[in-house]
Amino acid sequence: MSRKGIGYAAARPYAVADSLAELHGPTSGEVRLPHRLDWGPPYTYALADAGEVAVMYETVIREARDPADLAAFLDAETLRTLWPSLFLPAPARALWEARFPELRQAAAA
Repeated sequence: MSRKGIGYAAARPYAVADSLAELHGPTSGEVRLPHRLDWGPPYTYALADAGEVAVMYETVIREARDPADLAAFLDAETLRTLWPSLFLPAPARALWEARFPELRQAAAA
């Protein structure tokens, strides 16, 4: 099947965790993502700032190719809380919500 006419977000692969329980990333302090995930100028995310946490989660979900990165940088409870407000590519959101119906339910609430 040709990819002609398919948008970038639909054609690219997205990593999805096998289980939300494996997401044990940091919940306090500051985080600097590796260049493979956050390839812009170096930036440190302050986890005390809800806006920065949301941007970091969006970045990790969009850019991670390995579930180990998801486990290292995302926290399950924080993800559940942020999920309805995260700005994500539709294909990435659909993959996560297909694997974890509780996220879809949280977004619908």
